[in-house]
Amino acid sequence: MSTVLLIEQLLNGVQFGLMLFLMAAGLTLIFGVMGIINLAHGSLYMVGAFAAAGVAAATGSFTLALIASLAAAAAAGALVELTVIRRLYARDHLDQVLATFALILIFSEGTRWVFGSFPLFLDVPAALAGPVTLPGGIQYPLYRLFIIVAGLVVAAGLFLLISRTRIGIRIRAGEADREMIAALGVDISRLYTLVFALGAALAGLAGALVGAIQSVQVGMGEPVLILAFVVIVIGGIGSIRGAFVGALLVGLTDTLGRFLLPVIFRAFMDPSAATSAGSALASMLIYILMAAVLVARPTGLFGKA
Repeated sequence: MSTVLLIEQLLNGVQFGLMLFLMAAGLTLIFGVMGIINLAHGSLYMVGAFAAAGVAAATGSFTLALIASLAAAAAAGALVELTVIRRLYARDHLDQVLATFALILIFSEGTRWVFGSFPLFLDVPAALAGPVTLPGGIQYPLYRLFIIVAGLVVAAGLFLLISRTRIGIRIRAGEADREMIAALGVDISRLYTLVFALGAALAGLAGALVGAIQSVQVGMGEPVLILAFVVIVIGGIGSIRGAFVGALLVGLTDTLGRFLLPVIFRAFMDPSAATSAGSALASMLIYILMAAVLVARPTGLFGKA
């Protein structure tokens, strides 16, 4: 096992983790501020991917495709909040789960009706195609490096929005005591719509970015949603910092586990058996990590009681 290959897998883990952060950040904002368990968040990821693929096919512009993913997912999120979620704030979590699960079915069938059942493909733009040489002579795909940089920029912007702006103060206050900020004159309904649209836009952006390295298809958001839930449980529900740290932990654990465990097992087992055993254990690692974190800190790494 070479050092270059290990560094490449580390970068892949960071890229995967930052994509998960874009999903988990919106999910933890929605739950932390609004108290809503939104199972349809993965569908908003899918909406962003399909919007990007459709606009890229029509215009040939990857920039317009990213803008379309943000706009389409934010609009879909705002519409969902206004028409469905707004009626669930006073209901228990079981009602929220059932309603948002129904939204998954509606989004899936609606997307299949508009785009068809066959996967779409979003091409990597020419400016970001091919490898780039990193220090040490490491060849790494430029587009994956772009995802890392984009994820870090979005994370920094989100941290600044939450911690340094007036709307961020209102979001944090709404998380702490929604009745009090409503009594102080803040339009809580508008704030909730804004938070939901922001979370949806982040999910849509993640879908668009990943859509260029895998096929865009109906149902693509649900597996990512499961990992996003793992991220916010590890990081702590309602914590953006926790979502960032948790996403990187999950991304690195999953990627390095799938790379290293088969290599380690080959030292003790038959190569064919080692590969299957290592892959099976690697798929369990993130859940083992989640269990270990919950045993040590039941509220997650940065969560509050």
